Amino acid sequence: MLKPEHLRTLREVVQLGSFAAAANRLGYTSSAVSQQMAALEREIGVKLFTRAAHSVLPTGAAEVLARQAETVLIDIERMVATVQAVHRNSERQIRLGIFPSFVDVLTGVLRRMEPEERAGIRVSVAESSQLIPRLGAGGEMDAAIIYQVGNSGLSWPSALGRRWIAEDRYKLVLPRSWPDLAPYRAEQLVDLPWIMHHPATSDASLFEGLFAHWGLHPRVACHSDDFKITIAMIGAGMGAALVPDLALRGHGPDVVVVDVPWLNISRSIFTLVHPDRETARLQSLLDALTL
Repeated sequence: MLKPEHLRTLREVVQLGSFAAAANRLGYTSSAVSQQMAALEREIGVKLFTRAAHSVLPTGAAEVLARQAETVLIDIERMVATVQAVHRNSERQIRLGIFPSFVDVLTGVLRRMEPEERAGIRVSVAESSQLIPRLGAGGEMDAAIIYQVGNSGLSWPSALGRRWIAEDRYKLVLPRSWPDLAPYRAEQLVDLPWIMHHPATSDASLFEGLFAHWGLHPRVACHSDDFKITIAMIGAGMGAALVPDLALRGHGPDVVVVDVPWLNISRSIFTLVHPDRETARLQSLLDALTL
């Protein structure tokens, strides 16, 4: 088996015309260069140099082998550089953004990981509109899991890769202390106190349009953009609300969750990935987070 270091030494000897000059460039002794060339001759069974008292002359075979060695050495260097780049990418930190309701999904995946698998994962929790600007060129995140309600005004650079994860359906959530409103027809919900998102948010705009379509006139008892606070307020009897499935995980016994057939609304959950930062490790994590 030919050794790359022997081919590299051969190339230098042929280019420079002496063992001493090659040794000086490579940081070897002349004796070490001579031993390498002798070993290479034994390996291929061909004489490569005509040795005189104070000089060496490469044979025609040596010159051909040196030219071929140049190509081989370039390929080896390219191969090593590629492998090192893959290694750096696999070891690089994963910087992931998620919206608040997705925390339970992520923590469930993290708990199943070994400590070394979790190493280097950095998480930022914020609303979708806050995460997207941090994904651009030179941004601080590699990927973000966001949601979009209807045709809300969210936008992102076209260069980002998008992958759909799930539709997160909204449910009607009521205080358990309220009388039973089954079968939960739209007209039964007229003039109930509601917990709503703050005006001008994407969720608020969607629900205002839906309520108008159903002829409902919500009496707003509380504004909240945090679903955990919303659920706590529902449990305290403040009002009803529309809450997505993800935000309802682990809710307390003081609320009633109703899947109303006519309430056919959801938010789309998907991943945005910076194309220059998509590694096998990041892809594996995103696969594990698919609902």
